[in-house]
Amino acid sequence: MVEALNEPGLSIVVPAYDEAERLPQTLERIAAYVESRPFTAEVLIVDDGSRDRTAEVVREAGWRWPDVTLIQNPGNQGKGYSVRNGMLHASGRIALFTDADLSAPIEEADLLLEAIEAGNDIAIGSRGLRPELIDIHQSPLRETAGKIFNLVVRSVTGLPFKDTQCGFKAFRREAARAIFSRQQTVGFGFDVEVLYLAKKLGFRTAEIPVRWSHNQGTKVSMFGDSIRMFTDVLRVRWMDLQGKYRS
Repeated sequence: MVEALNEPGLSIVVPAYDEAERLPQTLERIAAYVESRPFTAEVLIVDDGSRDRTAEVVREAGWRWPDVTLIQNPGNQGKGYSVRNGMLHASGRIALFTDADLSAPIEEADLLLEAIEAGNDIAIGSRGLRPELIDIHQSPLRETAGKIFNLVVRSVTGLPFKDTQCGFKAFRREAARAIFSRQQTVGFGFDVEVLYLAKKLGFRTAEIPVRWSHNQGTKVSMFGDSIRMFTDVLRVRWMDLQGKYRS
């Protein structure tokens, strides 16, 4: 990974809402990963209006790791808003976002970076290509709902991916800026819009199987958020038909 002078090779964006308890361990793992790799990186923690000590934890971490930066949303806006905010602030040649619980181990980023170095503009982690890599599964109800959601996504948007919702995706900087500057979905359904925009803008996307473990502390509501995600898929298609993505 070739880097320009004073430019990090990788930006790692972590959306965080009430993550004060998990973040110290997460930052330790990310720091260990970066220190063992031959490139520099910045870590952007996007605080989505947390009610706990998330912001304080990040500021304290900044004393140990100067490349850790806190970005604060204006109140609680949603995961999609947080990821967009972080990705548009990223200065690395490649920008990757990952969940605060590291459901996909940060070391799996090597696979996404390899796919981009091989010529892809975007590489997305997938639980659907090799289910045997899932160490801890979601409940049968959640997994069934996920499969139904994926069928809806494929039929409505034409996206070919087995898994659009894994929170582990990497983008060349140019692709990230083109896509996230157009993103309008602020909730959990934003991944579909991001990948739809990537396809519309002609970016090459690779789906990469990664190790993954379900975390019991997930913030996604089984019913409320799931319904909004289905609605978001239809909204993305409707916005495109109305020409909202042209500029």
